[in-house]
Amino acid sequence: MSINAYRWQMNQPGAPFERVEFVAEPSVNEVVVAVAGCGVCHTDLGFYYDGVRTKSALPLTLGHEISGRVVAAGAATQGWLGKAVIIPAVLPCGECDLCQRGLQPICSAQKMPGNDIQGGFASHIVVPGRGLCEVDEKRLASAGLSLAQVSIVADALTTPYQAVRRAGVTPGSVAIVIGAGGVGGYCVQVARAFGAQVVAIDVDDDKLAQVAQHGAALTLNARQLDGKAIKAAINTFAKQQGLRSTEWQIFECSGSAAGQLSAFGLLVHGATLSVVGFTMDKVEVRLSNLMAFDARALGNWGCPPEYYPAALDLVLSGKVAIAPFVEPHPLDHINEIFPAVHSHSIKKRVVLTPAA
Repeated sequence: MSINAYRWQMNQPGAPFERVEFVAEPSVNEVVVAVAGCGVCHTDLGFYYDGVRTKSALPLTLGHEISGRVVAAGAATQGWLGKAVIIPAVLPCGECDLCQRGLQPICSAQKMPGNDIQGGFASHIVVPGRGLCEVDEKRLASAGLSLAQVSIVADALTTPYQAVRRAGVTPGSVAIVIGAGGVGGYCVQVARAFGAQVVAIDVDDDKLAQVAQHGAALTLNARQLDGKAIKAAINTFAKQQGLRSTEWQIFECSGSAAGQLSAFGLLVHGATLSVVGFTMDKVEVRLSNLMAFDARALGNWGCPPEYYPAALDLVLSGKVAIAPFVEPHPLDHINEIFPAVHSHSIKKRVVLTPAA
């Protein structure tokens, strides 16, 4: 089955997106998803404004936080027809040696919408029919959420979910999240759902006030305190709460050089430093601190599809709130929305929704 569709493609970085028509048709192992919503991510801004190269040559449609409904399917994927789904931001092949050994994030044949293949700033998208996350629409309605809103689960929620899981957060952990907006805001909530006492650090008092209502036990403004004062404040907090002064789990979500330096400066004995945010900026650190503290540093690229249902469950069960942090806009306004997001005049996570 072929479907007449459209997408907004990037012809070159910084140039206006162009709406183009195309025919969406699945191969034997693919599905066509009618897009309900696609989130605008920091990574999309990097591709568009900062010269970060996409794997696929331009022109290319960006967007990798996608939810929608399967409206066409190949011969091998008929079971997905009619289902509401979230498309993982990174789709591993599921068959190679790396995937078989549980190393899906480094699968060399992975497909990322808006990077390796055409993305979700479109009416429809064609993707492999594997690893999709089915959305229980009865639970979705009970949670008071729309299918478009949960598009952000595909990256903004699942990437910190994977980071928190890999870092080993448990009840009694001290979790420190640097960068409390966007991905960082969800990292705060996920770490709290895993039982941690969460410290949120940012330079924006409004963001800190918001995460204080959604899981952060302590908030600190990095514009008002230097690195030593921040570390001392966290130590005092830990002692007051009867928590450990060792083995802190630090999540760098700001995607900034300043944030990365702050995160590294918070290392304590047995700490885990998880890098979640992305920046093209370089930083200079003394790696020997990892040795001296017997600490570890972890990168986090996406989230294996098998963990998506558990991450989505946190949302549908009310343990993680997304509605206060999401703002829908029409997809056809994309050329106005990108500059607004880039200039921070829009504070929430934008989800672009195609016209019905």
